[in-house]
Amino acid sequence: MVMEFMSQSNVSGGVALLAAASALLVAFVSLVTPVHADSPRAMPGSAGEVTLSYSTVVKRVAPAVVNVYSRRVVQQAQRMSPFANDPFFQRFFGDRFSFGMPRERVQQSLGSGVIVGAEGLIVTNHHVIKGGDEFRVALADRREFEAKVVLADERTDLAVLKIDTKGEKLPFLEFKNSDTVEVGDLVLAIGNPFGVGQTVTTGIVSALARTHVGVSDYQFFIQTDAAINPGNSGGALVTTDGKVIGINSAIYSQSGGSVGIGFAIPANMVKLVVDSARNGGHIKRPWTGAQLQPIEAQLATTLGLDRPGGALVRDVYPSGPAARAGLKAGDVIRSIDGIEVNDPEALRYRFATKALGGSVKLRYLRDGATSEAQMALESPPEKPAADKTFIKGRNPFAGATIANLSPAIADEMGLDALGGEGVVIMKVDEGSSAARMQFQPGDIVVSIGTDEIGSVKDFKAATLSARSQWDFAVKRGDRVLKASVGG
Repeated sequence: MVMEFMSQSNVSGGVALLAAASALLVAFVSLVTPVHADSPRAMPGSAGEVTLSYSTVVKRVAPAVVNVYSRRVVQQAQRMSPFANDPFFQRFFGDRFSFGMPRERVQQSLGSGVIVGAEGLIVTNHHVIKGGDEFRVALADRREFEAKVVLADERTDLAVLKIDTKGEKLPFLEFKNSDTVEVGDLVLAIGNPFGVGQTVTTGIVSALARTHVGVSDYQFFIQTDAAINPGNSGGALVTTDGKVIGINSAIYSQSGGSVGIGFAIPANMVKLVVDSARNGGHIKRPWTGAQLQPIEAQLATTLGLDRPGGALVRDVYPSGPAARAGLKAGDVIRSIDGIEVNDPEALRYRFATKALGGSVKLRYLRDGATSEAQMALESPPEKPAADKTFIKGRNPFAGATIANLSPAIADEMGLDALGGEGVVIMKVDEGSSAARMQFQPGDIVVSIGTDEIGSVKDFKAATLSARSQWDFAVKRGDRVLKASVGG
């Protein structure tokens, strides 16, 4: 916190100093003088003796924090078969054990949101609205509005909603450069925990650049000890100047309640998503064109580094940004635009918050020597074309959506792959054959029978005819899984 002392003249400055000294003396005497239980308490003599309060900040920011309600109607059977949980029957019939006329059941979820545009633009967490069919927003003054989703980005766990205010301007909050936040800064968390109503808690920034939280593709969070509980998701984390430095997203807890370890998505990432919502609702992110690996202590010793940290380049995409910048496998990236990066997640975050069209300055190590390079900020190419296809028919992949693997698709799916030949599963419908086979988005189909799969065209040819037995192999992460099922 920076404090400035201002005076109009030396005389007034001297009087101010004498007054301050007198106040300190009075405060010291009050501390060392014993006060008996039956002694009357003195009223505060000046504003400086009044207990510190955040009420001014809260009054300014609270009207811009809202409740977000998500509603989804699901079909549920009236009765369940007694064999529903038997593994033998589930293997052959999946979840089809219910009987009787289906009935509707309404699922509702509650979260928080922040008004970031006077026209009614609201940012919240993606997991707050995920799967919802209808959305409502309740303002701090208890008015409610129907909302529509402008942008939903699961990779950042952020979503942007819009309400129709009929021309009325709403109070909104501004973003603060989250890179200026330091550990120890005072912060306030505002949201609707457990649905009890708008609640304000306070604490400090406990840590920065947390990269192993596991709630989104971009692992880079502000940690705070301000109490955050279920229902706070999507609410604001603000500094004492009333600006948003993060959107509360997750907590670490073994009980479900706050234990003083909460995580917020940095404002710089949130601003990128909000700006994308304003500019057409599609997010375009820069691409490194490199496969990266974290550097732990043992690897740092092997590489001859003075300490762990940075991002090790494992491979580069031919003619991609990293290759054109001169990077090679074995280089260790240490900073971007002068900001240190400790692992690949931090590097990806730095790239994700940059605008396309410019460049960044990298500092990297090669054979013990430090070098610098300019890397272009450009989107990944979609080569070959995706050719997204929904699979039908009697085969294990029915119900899956597949696409040709390319740098653009690999980046969209968050895969640690540079592209090249292959077919990736992008989506799996619930209750489908593909779901029962436990295929997952991101699985790369390696082969079907004796046919190697290098494209969607190859996949279609391999599944064109019925088979008495389906043999296939898929790559999931660093493992290749093989299976054989009857046709």
